Amino acid sequence: MNKFFEGFSSRVATAAGRPSAFILALAIVITWGVTGPLFHWSDTWQLVINTGTTIVTFLMVFLIQNAQNRDGAAIQAKLDELIRAVGHARNEFIGIEHLTELELDKIREALEKNVGDEPSRHEAIVRLISRR
Repeated sequence: MNKFFEGFSSRVATAAGRPSAFILALAIVITWGVTGPLFHWSDTWQLVINTGTTIVTFLMVFLIQNAQNRDGAAIQAKLDELIRAVGHARNEFIGIEHLTELELDKIREALEKNVGDEPSRHEAIVRLISRR
């Protein structure tokens, strides 16, 4: 079941991000809007678009979240491997994504303090950008 859902959600999320999916959704909304006078702007006419968009949105949240969870886990695994493979990197950082937000904030603050003050970091970024 998991393998089927992961494959299905991946394909749907990929398809939903294509321009053709946007054009299809736009065409449906335009068609709905144009048919308003035909149905005399009835409550049923309004209910069709409201129900349809609610159902699609509800289902897409789960499919896209599944795809993002897998992408995030893959990126984290790649970063962990880079940390492990680089000689000067600190292996203690492997797995920190499991810490609380407060613990992560403390680590980030300590790293920023270790790097130096804001103006020097900004100057380094400006120099890096100007190299291009």
